[in-house]
Amino acid sequence: MEDLAFSDATALADLVRRRQVQPLELVDAAIERAERLNPTLNAIVTPLYERAREQARGELPQGPFTGVPFLLKDLLAETVGVRHTEGSAFLGDHVSDHDQELVVRQRRAGLIVIGKTNAPEFGILPTTEPRLFGPTRNPWDVSRSPGGSSGGSAAAVAAGIVPMAHANDGGGSIRIPASCCGLFGLKPTRARNSLGPVLGDMMSGLVCEHAVTRSVRDSAALLDATCGPADGDPYWAPPPVRPYLEEVGAPVGRLRVGLSTVSPTGIPVDPQCAAAAEDAARLCEGLGHEVVPYDPSDLDGSAIADAFITLFAAGNAAGIAAWARRTGREPAPEHFEPLTWALRELGMQRTAADYLLAVGHLQWVTRRIAAAFQEFDVWLTPTLGEPPVPLGTFDSPPDNPLQGFFRAAAFVAFTPVANFTGHPAMSVPLHWSPDGLPIGVMFMGRFGDEATLFRLAAQLEAARPWADRRPPVSA
Repeated sequence: MEDLAFSDATALADLVRRRQVQPLELVDAAIERAERLNPTLNAIVTPLYERAREQARGELPQGPFTGVPFLLKDLLAETVGVRHTEGSAFLGDHVSDHDQELVVRQRRAGLIVIGKTNAPEFGILPTTEPRLFGPTRNPWDVSRSPGGSSGGSAAAVAAGIVPMAHANDGGGSIRIPASCCGLFGLKPTRARNSLGPVLGDMMSGLVCEHAVTRSVRDSAALLDATCGPADGDPYWAPPPVRPYLEEVGAPVGRLRVGLSTVSPTGIPVDPQCAAAAEDAARLCEGLGHEVVPYDPSDLDGSAIADAFITLFAAGNAAGIAAWARRTGREPAPEHFEPLTWALRELGMQRTAADYLLAVGHLQWVTRRIAAAFQEFDVWLTPTLGEPPVPLGTFDSPPDNPLQGFFRAAAFVAFTPVANFTGHPAMSVPLHWSPDGLPIGVMFMGRFGDEATLFRLAAQLEAARPWADRRPPVSA
């Protein structure tokens, strides 16, 4: 079973389908790896081991991933009878009374949830260091952050505990930890996956659901299993022409690739991250694609940042209010981390008019970016402005609790654009630093066009495989 630790989910499901391995064997092996590695990584905060074993012994749905162990991020992914905290002491003892639609579809695909993973409080920071559970450590270097907010999921997949894990993305939270942990991470088109039944829209469409995976084909097959609207969704993405799994390995054609190493907000980019994007551009040229420069610096980065912060702060304030309504608890500063409360206060200060003006500005910028896609098929950038940072980088002093939040802006110099435009974007693990740290590169596609991204990702995966890379802390 140890030999299967770094097999992808598609391969494991095939072994189950051919009766060469039993689901309980896969689940037991994943639990053994979790118990061995989690004391170092702190990736899993709510083990569901006996529940998973019981499911593995029973009759499972026949889906693309029947019998494969899986992890849910402890943010948005509610499931009946399981503690759900969103990384906050305010919800520390909350037990969910419903399943999120995404979780229902993941279970229908045959996945067996063995636990829930660590996340920063309400997913605010691009690292995973909540006060409630403590920091998750990067398996490539335990002194460094695995990224966030899906850092627990990414650390567990990178270490070989499970082949893929749930993640979500409101400003880069799938792509950031994928970059930091050497994984493939696709943020789908806005509303590709449902947020129901509790939510229809978060922060005017910033938030998307999916996963971090080891292989491109796992990401495609999982999206096939979960995508599509649910009853009552306010809007949905245009349906794919064919299953995404059929795009993996399909002819790519000759793409025009727009290359940027300058961030839209003008924040300086670490030379290693810029070099990773330039190296990826050369790889694309070697595969027959055309690379053209694209300079996004005329988009007025300061106005973009201010509008994004307005949405993010207002969303945090609304989220706390929603949880207060659900739990019947009155929120107070002592229930939250100082940054969370300060961001909530900032959100409370912004008016409804401020919010709608921010939405309008980001929609205007979205139209300009959509127009730029008339000149190229995909937009290539570094995923992040810096390599994986040391734990504690985004800590704030008591007298300035928002300092860490604004410090994070340099780290996530590229990822938020795909959130406010709604476009799909993926972090691909094509580069490692001289000291052995993964540095992802990001490709953004046209709205609704995950198909092109999957075709390109599969081509890149074949040209420069990453599956055999193992972090120092791993199975």
